[in-house]
Amino acid sequence: MDAVIKKTFPSFSNDLIADIEANDSVQSFKTGTVIMRTGQYIKNTVLVTKGKIKVYREGEEGGEFFMYYLQPGQACAISMVCATKSEKSQIMAKVVEDAELILVPLSLMDQWMMKHRSWYEFVIGTYRSRFEEVLEVIDSIAFRAMDERLEFYLKRHADACGCQDLKLSHQEIATELNTSREVISRLLKKMEQRNLLKLHRNHIELLKK
Repeated sequence: MDAVIKKTFPSFSNDLIADIEANDSVQSFKTGTVIMRTGQYIKNTVLVTKGKIKVYREGEEGGEFFMYYLQPGQACAISMVCATKSEKSQIMAKVVEDAELILVPLSLMDQWMMKHRSWYEFVIGTYRSRFEEVLEVIDSIAFRAMDERLEFYLKRHADACGCQDLKLSHQEIATELNTSREVISRLLKKMEQRNLLKLHRNHIELLKK
């Protein structure tokens, strides 16, 4: 596991890695598994070494509001915040690609913040990057029309996977943008006419400008 941590989290010091290995619990999760639910108390910080996790809010009627993805080399900032204050989770987290996670007991967080400079910098960097990402989402909702929100949404997914081929259904996009499938289908068709993307049966291909 030492080599995996060093490769995935290159900023971690050797002493920190040794502490992680002495206290962690490595678990594998299949696609579709919900690993964090609204209302539950969080007992571990999640470090991702493999796969992809979708973090989102769930509405009272079952609708979803997509926030961001967690990928290898990243951690869940919200779980860190909830844990340090012993608060319940306000978000959902679901595996969208088979994942391997390092679960670090949250009781060690404060101790490591003082003991390991590399852990302190990682935690602060995680807070900052997630805060900036959530601000982008808020700006998208508050100041953009649905067609602009859709373009922003597709770009975020492309950036997350590092690819131009997105395996997203029209209904999935509609659910996460809180609109209807018909609206999304119409806007995607307009984007195709503008040569921004190409629609396929089971995926969306973004075209480079």
